[in-house]
Amino acid sequence: MDLSAITGQNSAAQNATTGLAADFDTFLTLLTTQLQNQDPLEPLDTNEFTSQLVEFASVEQVIQSNDNLEALISLTAQANAGSSVSYLGKDITISGDTTDLKDGSAVWHYDLGGSAQQTSIVVEDATGKVVFTAPGELTPGKHTFTWDGNDNSGNPLPEGAYTLNISAADIDGEAIGVTQSVTGRVTGVDFTGEEVLLMVGDIGHSLLDVLSINEPTP
Repeated sequence: MDLSAITGQNSAAQNATTGLAADFDTFLTLLTTQLQNQDPLEPLDTNEFTSQLVEFASVEQVIQSNDNLEALISLTAQANAGSSVSYLGKDITISGDTTDLKDGSAVWHYDLGGSAQQTSIVVEDATGKVVFTAPGELTPGKHTFTWDGNDNSGNPLPEGAYTLNISAADIDGEAIGVTQSVTGRVTGVDFTGEEVLLMVGDIGHSLLDVLSINEPTP
């Protein structure tokens, strides 16, 4: 979200209002000229001019509504930007499947929608390469998976972003719904894009994905 663009440029509604005012001035000039030069025996049809005046008024109302909407969007964006700073230093739980491996630990949460006959855990690096696999929990409900950052051969992998993919199936082989979330500490706020992002390490998260906020544990 580029705040300078929000506050430092003319809105589309403002530009449209300026253009409408110029068109209306031109219309009045033409109308005055026609009235001054009309044939007294065949006066101009005033209904046509009245209709055009009504159209101008209707367009002006629409533009004014757009102007008010743009102002509301701008205020909302600035409010979100301001409130997002309060997340700094807080621990948040976010709907998602990607988190940072840091200090030899990466933690994910997942919720099984039913009893599973088989649950598979797959960890991928930032390039999509599978680096670790393991069986998951089988009971329905919430579970936590903590990874030590080693591959299946016991080799430590570099710190960075890793994605957890979980698939589960019941006794009949039917897929079971799985929802995932991650928890991390907000280390920064990114205002450079169209949407404010809360930074947890190098990973940006939308405010809309935040499930809970907690004070950091000592």
